[in-house]
Amino acid sequence: MKNFLILIVTVLIQINFAQVVSYKIGDEISRLDKVSSLSPISNTIIDIITIGDTIWLGTSRGVSLSTDRGETWTNFYGRADFGTDNVSAIGYNNGTFWCATAISQEVTGGQKLPAGTGLKYTTNLGITWNSVPQPIDGQNDNQIQYGINILPALPVTVTVQNLCYDIAFTGNTIWIATFAGGLRRSTDNGQTWQRVVLPPDNKNSISPTDTLDFCLAPVGGSFCSVGNLNHRVFSVIAINDSTLLVGTANGINKTTKANDPNPSWVKFNHQNQTNPISGNFITALGYNSVSNTIWASSWKAEDQDEFYGVSFSSDGGLNWQTTLADERPHNFAFKFAQPIVLTDNGAFRSTDNGQTWILPNAIVDNQTGAQLRTNIFYSAAVTGNYIFLGSDDGLARLKENIGSVWQGEWKVYLSSSSLESSDDTYCYPNPFSPRQELLKIRYSTKGVLENVTIRIYDFSFNNVATVIQNAPRLTDIEGAPDFWDGRDDNGNYVPNGVYFYRIEIGNSDPVFGKILVLQ
Repeated sequence: MKNFLILIVTVLIQINFAQVVSYKIGDEISRLDKVSSLSPISNTIIDIITIGDTIWLGTSRGVSLSTDRGETWTNFYGRADFGTDNVSAIGYNNGTFWCATAISQEVTGGQKLPAGTGLKYTTNLGITWNSVPQPIDGQNDNQIQYGINILPALPVTVTVQNLCYDIAFTGNTIWIATFAGGLRRSTDNGQTWQRVVLPPDNKNSISPTDTLDFCLAPVGGSFCSVGNLNHRVFSVIAINDSTLLVGTANGINKTTKANDPNPSWVKFNHQNQTNPISGNFITALGYNSVSNTIWASSWKAEDQDEFYGVSFSSDGGLNWQTTLADERPHNFAFKFAQPIVLTDNGAFRSTDNGQTWILPNAIVDNQTGAQLRTNIFYSAAVTGNYIFLGSDDGLARLKENIGSVWQGEWKVYLSSSSLESSDDTYCYPNPFSPRQELLKIRYSTKGVLENVTIRIYDFSFNNVATVIQNAPRLTDIEGAPDFWDGRDDNGNYVPNGVYFYRIEIGNSDPVFGKILVLQ
């Protein structure tokens, strides 16, 4: 049996008095890194960008690219010019694709924290990659000029907790949202970076002609005693070449002068507006150019009156409506005027500007029968009548019927190591803990549509459960798995022990595998 451990990127962001932010990145082991394949090599899809037939994925195992709307994929992982770091953000501007990378780094006391490892960009669909180091400051970079002011600034001299969560572009300027590094911009393809001054917590706006007295720092302490939540930056989007929105732990900052050396800013948060956002911790931003609407993932920060949800504005941020209360959104996408909100409880979509929401029914591949079994969605993108959904356990593509919502032809991509041959089988994770995960069973029908039956037996070869019976399946050595939830035919979780599975494929001889259940 082969063991296959899926890398899971877990972002644990805890807003409390200390404003602790941690970003844990696990380890993934795979027997085979597929450069070109029928699917991405990661099941954790952090972000998606579509440009016509071209699809870019930022994943837990590098970047994946399709130039034929998802029929085939090229995976950039493990190459000398790309490396094996995780992708934390992606962006696209005028033919250039960018990604930010990160690793998990052990610090004092054995704790592991995220560390930025820089950015990469390609102008030729990944044939070659250019690397940019993670922006850091020198020890003496303790001041910054903003208009008529010289402000004290905390030098960010390390990469720990200094990683890029989002990327945006105005003209030829690249903007990155980093936690410890704050908001930064570059006008020379990342060769040099400038720290960008945002309002402190106690000000709702700043201008370069103001007389100001605060310090620029993402963390509290002896260096800076004033509030610093608005210098902890997590999201950034450009509405046009002069208008930029920046999401922090203290709200949404907007400038209409992004090209100025020292942009002026106005801040929107839960406390300073009559019709405010739901919460000040802005983990994601989106802009619908069809409806001219700003969308924000507005999580609860420190105020007890704040709440988790989605906030949206159709007047440039002056007034906000809230919806999907108590949901914790991760990202946004749009099909024409219809928003798609990615959350831990599904991919919500609205046809009436956020008044009501529709979830997809079961996401099942129309050809193979493979099913996306998770409710946790991180990303989505739309091109024509195709919708791509990225989750914590696979990618889905919907070729949507014209005039419908979530109806059409589904294709599901579930990455795993290829079978050694068309007569091979394996399952993962193994050992398997039913209350925490689903067992995935891999096999091949040799590229032919066959009726498949999978049964589970205990160590004495007594029948325990029937996973599927005479179900039509079409798969090959890279195909999608079937799933067992660890329950018997009576719906009870099976006890710890050794189990066997038997796969009957058409009229072929059955194949067998072994499972270790350990809870």
